[in-house]
Amino acid sequence: MSVTIDRTTSGRRAPSLPARLSLTPAPGGLDGTWWPRSRALTRELPPLTAALGDLWGRITRITVHPAYWPVIPRRVSVAGRTVRVGWSTEEQDPHRLTFFSADGRRDVLVIPPETGADAAAQLMAGHGIDAPARAEEADRIDARIREEAWETDGGAGRPSSLPRPIGSTGRLPAGERR
Repeated sequence: MSVTIDRTTSGRRAPSLPARLSLTPAPGGLDGTWWPRSRALTRELPPLTAALGDLWGRITRITVHPAYWPVIPRRVSVAGRTVRVGWSTEEQDPHRLTFFSADGRRDVLVIPPETGADAAAQLMAGHGIDAPARAEEADRIDARIREEAWETDGGAGRPSSLPRPIGSTGRLPAGERR
C-alpha cells in the first residue's frame, strides 16, 4: 500500500475571517461580546485573540467553560506564538471566555454561533441589556438549539423497539390510561 503526502498544501490553512466582536462594556463585568462562527475553538480563538491582543495587550491565557465547546485545545497559535487555553466548570460562566494579559483579566460574553443575525446584532449592541440578561438570552438560544437537535434526531419519544426496563410488565398501574 502506498501513501501520498502533498507537501505543497501541508500546514496551510484557509485565511481566518475577522472576529465578530463588540467591545461595549456592560454591567456585570463584561468587557465585550463575541459571536463565533462555529464551536471549533482551534479555528475561532486565534483571530479573536489577535484582535483582543491589539487592544488589551498580549493575551497569555484563555479560560472557557466546557459546556458548549466539544473540543478544548490546550494551546492555540496566535501570530506566531502560543496562548494557553484552560477550562473550569466551577469558576467559569458557561457563556463567557476569560482572557488574561499583563493588564489583568477581561471577560467576553459568547453568543452561540447558531444564533440568527438579528438576535446576535441585538445582543452585541447591548441596547441597555445587562450582563445577566444577555447570558440568560444566550442560555435560551442554546437550550432551543439543543431541543431542536433532540427533536430532529428522533429523541422526542422512546422508540417501541427499545427493550422494557428489567422488571417491567409493560402494564400501567391501576387507574392510569395511555
